[in-house]
Amino acid sequence: MNEPTVPGQLVEEAVMLAKGWYRATTQGETPAERATSRQLGALLADERGLDLAVRFVDRVARPEDPQVAAKELSRLSAADASAFLGPVDAALLGVGSHVAPLAPPVVVPIARKRLRQIVGPLVVDAKDPALGKHLAAQRAQGFALNVNLLGEAVLGEAEAASRTERTRKLLERPDVDYVSIKVSSLVSQISTWDTPGTVERVIERLRPLYRTAAAASPTKFVNLDMEEFRDLDLTIDVFQALLSEPEFHQLQAGIVLQAYLPDALPALERMLEFAHERARQGRAPFKIRVVKGANLAMEQVDAELHGWQQAPYTTKQDVDANYIRFVERALRPDATSVIRLGVASHNLFDVALAHLLAEQRGCADALDIEMLQGMAPAQARAIKADVGTVVLYTPVVAAKDFDVAVSYLIRRLEENAAEQNFLHAMFAATRKGSDALADQERRFRHAAATAPQVATGPRRTTERAPVTDHFANTADSDPALPATRDWARAAVSASPAALTSPVLRSAADVDRVVATAVAASGGWAGRPLAERADLLREAARQLEARRGALVTVMAAEGGKTVAEADPEVSEAIDFARYYADRAEDLGRVPGARFTCDQVVLVTPPWNFPVAIPMGSVLAALAAGAAVVIKPAHPTPGCVEVAVAALHEAGIPHDVLQVVRAGDRETGRALVSHRDVETVILTGSSETGAMFADWRAGHPRGPRVYGETSGKNALVVTPAADLDLAVADLVRSAFGHAGQKCSAASLGILVGSVATSKRFRRQLVDAVRSLKVGYPADLQVTMGPIIEPPQGKLLRALTKLDPGESWLVTPKQLDESGRLWSPGLKTGVRPGSFFHLTEVFGPVLGLMQAKNLAEAIEWQNATSFGLTGGLHSLDADEIAQWAEQVAVGNAYINRHITGAIVQRQSFGGWKDSVLGPGAKAGGPNYVAQFGQWSADGPVERGNAPSPRVSALLNTLSPLVGDETERAWLLAAARSDAHAWRTEFGVAHDESALRVESNVFRYRSAPQVIVRAEPDARPAHVVRLLLAAELAGTEVALSLAPEFVAALPVATTGALDQARRQLEPIWRVESAGELASRAAAGRIRVVGDPAEVIGVFSATKATLLTGEVLASGRRELLPFLREQAVSRTLHRFGHLPPDR
Repeated sequence: MNEPTVPGQLVEEAVMLAKGWYRATTQGETPAERATSRQLGALLADERGLDLAVRFVDRVARPEDPQVAAKELSRLSAADASAFLGPVDAALLGVGSHVAPLAPPVVVPIARKRLRQIVGPLVVDAKDPALGKHLAAQRAQGFALNVNLLGEAVLGEAEAASRTERTRKLLERPDVDYVSIKVSSLVSQISTWDTPGTVERVIERLRPLYRTAAAASPTKFVNLDMEEFRDLDLTIDVFQALLSEPEFHQLQAGIVLQAYLPDALPALERMLEFAHERARQGRAPFKIRVVKGANLAMEQVDAELHGWQQAPYTTKQDVDANYIRFVERALRPDATSVIRLGVASHNLFDVALAHLLAEQRGCADALDIEMLQGMAPAQARAIKADVGTVVLYTPVVAAKDFDVAVSYLIRRLEENAAEQNFLHAMFAATRKGSDALADQERRFRHAAATAPQVATGPRRTTERAPVTDHFANTADSDPALPATRDWARAAVSASPAALTSPVLRSAADVDRVVATAVAASGGWAGRPLAERADLLREAARQLEARRGALVTVMAAEGGKTVAEADPEVSEAIDFARYYADRAEDLGRVPGARFTCDQVVLVTPPWNFPVAIPMGSVLAALAAGAAVVIKPAHPTPGCVEVAVAALHEAGIPHDVLQVVRAGDRETGRALVSHRDVETVILTGSSETGAMFADWRAGHPRGPRVYGETSGKNALVVTPAADLDLAVADLVRSAFGHAGQKCSAASLGILVGSVATSKRFRRQLVDAVRSLKVGYPADLQVTMGPIIEPPQGKLLRALTKLDPGESWLVTPKQLDESGRLWSPGLKTGVRPGSFFHLTEVFGPVLGLMQAKNLAEAIEWQNATSFGLTGGLHSLDADEIAQWAEQVAVGNAYINRHITGAIVQRQSFGGWKDSVLGPGAKAGGPNYVAQFGQWSADGPVERGNAPSPRVSALLNTLSPLVGDETERAWLLAAARSDAHAWRTEFGVAHDESALRVESNVFRYRSAPQVIVRAEPDARPAHVVRLLLAAELAGTEVALSLAPEFVAALPVATTGALDQARRQLEPIWRVESAGELASRAAAGRIRVVGDPAEVIGVFSATKATLLTGEVLASGRRELLPFLREQAVSRTLHRFGHLPPDR
């Protein structure tokens, strides 16, 4: 392709023509249009005003529930809108905001009606007589119209079919000859991984629309819109395939390309090749409509969340240059002989250049000028007077469905709020009376001059960022790239390697494996921390190199779709990189020295057969332990491939061993082996209890650590965006066939959501539309369950409890028993089997709560506390839920699965966790695989808080030694420093703009401090000071010998100290404590042997080891970790404070 050229003289002429059109625009505006222009100018110039407008559209116009809309209306301030609302509207807003809470059914409809009046020129009523009148009026003025039917989010096939049919009926109208539709409106739940399969689905749905166009006389026009970068190849393939069918050889149709993508010019060349081939075969030409692109905000969201390069250009300057380059190329004779070009823009300079270029080259008949309906009508009239006609892109929506226009309106507001945007400048000039064209002319001249040099071709490639010495999340594979899709198809079609790990068949085999690990542990632990960290980073590289092999084996063994398997590989890589950094942290705790466990056994689950096993292995290796991993029975190959990567990275084979157990007794011998110090389990709570029982009698206690079950709920309030809530609820419930410990098996619907016909219709449609199958079919959105259902899952799939009924009845789909269609039940009652029981499969139950407080109560009512979600746009509801929900991972306005290392470190509360409670992928996880001891002074720290200082003064008489009193003060200062820098502040290390991911510490439930006979009073007091700072209730269990050794109350101060403690202490033996406290955290002070012996068969978590002055270590027993992830944007729009 030759470099584009735009003659300098033509640029000058375009500038003159554009200025003439601008004068005609300002002179031709009606008073109403001039007022609207001023209003828009004020709105777009005021960040607060723009945010208010977005909030009004989104929070008042959108909600179904008038109470929700009224509450939001009452929060809007007329003062924030005074710059752009007229006196009447500002006064109405002021009155409405005060009256709305008192009479929502009256005020809210009035407010919505006024909004429809204001934006009426932008979004037209789809019903007659309004639509017919509008179309007739525009045609009478000489405009052509491109009609686009807006509708509900397409989450299922019923809505997709309905939207297509309603668009087809629009096309049947005698006053409509041109419609636009996008691929995502034609079919639901598109798999970007399978372009050929999706093309077939879309063609089946789109073909009747083309037939309607072809059957008309004269024929009508269907335009295929483009949305985001991921749709580019799909949309082009659909367009070319359908026009290649014989019945459409003579049909003229259109497609959109977006100049903000550097991929646009190569796509144009591809389309021109197709057009020339059609011409050679005597077929009709087609039209390419070029736009700059209105989805930039969501493209930026997508790129940031995935860690991908932004697909569009990063500067408006490049977009403008590429637009000119595209237009120049499309108006060359070899192009206009086979295609028609639609130049869609409100930039007068761009339009003038296209018009003049087409006239100069004699192809004006092949050019259409296109603009947005209602955005600048006087501008469209000015241009039409010179070019003959203008095509107006006309969104239409039924009045009752006006809320579905929200995303379109927000996108238009965002697009025109950018200062570089031409309409922004023009509206600002209307308001201020300044010359709008000066800066825009400069930008145009620069774009024309740089057009030949602007880079074209994909910005996003399959190349991955290198693994460096500092953590960064690993990007998943991007299915929008053809090479990635080819790789994925090959990966899920390949056969995995044969198994090679040894099968242990006797206790002697177990002894041999453990002895090998013990012998290797010293050398591994003795390596410098930096060396271990470097090996883990190399492990990350080797895992990346085996991404395809890991996807292959996950698909074969675990039934994982590629969309599920690929992020799991990324997570394993992230664990290697993150724990490498945490290994180096082990040497950075002032006043404390870490001694690692010798041997750690990893017993991972089958449902995450790579990420969880490797996360556990890598954490233990980072700590310095030798590791034995026994894969889950269904997925040993996944572990073997991943461990081979670690061996290739340099992890010695004797330091990391993979073994399989030949039978249950051999597995028990391995789990209970005396030389295995710690077992990392990810599995059910029942398995955790069994392992702890097997390990009773170990010198340091059972030490079974891990994540277990979850009965997770997503709460949806009337203030939610119901479309997004449905999408996230379905994803959270049925991703991985519901076989995730974080999956949402409950949807708790608050108030009017439970009776919303739209919510139920969308949810049922989305669930019914899930495609169930095996991973080799890249169209599949829900894979198989791991084995035929039994027990709790079988009951959930086949039986209903009192009050329940099926909205979507699950069915077994094949003889294997592994393929089940998803189930959706309603009427789940509080306290019922389905409310409280984890079933681990593709079943979602719905509960109806009268208010958010009741929903939270039910969400917290289970014995588990793993994940939970809330969908609400109400700030008060978000704050209430985030404060009260009892889960380790909390998600707001997003799905509740797919935790990412560091971003959403993973681990639960209550019965969802075993051990100290450090979250996987979080800052404290590695440090729990060993013991800490005092080593030198702690940091100087900060002054203790008044509460802690008062307690220290009260209790210090119990500590007679001045050295120990000084140690106590140092400990309190260390606590204060740790609180100020770590525990008392929220952390968002990822620092994304569009999503907050806060890691924070919350007060633990009651912690028991147990003082054994040899405990030192200073150590007990030190822990009480830590609990006071953490705000955690503490109970003292004191051995009689410890109490007897306390100083006798001979002074008032000493008597006060004892009286301070007596209400919370109980003098008892370790056995008596075990009889009343069989669960919860117990911090043991002194020799723990007796306590370990009597607690070995309980659910209590014993925290033993030396009491340290280090606040970084000793505050942890009194705190729980929580990760809170919250979506911050609305269709890419961010509030001003972001």
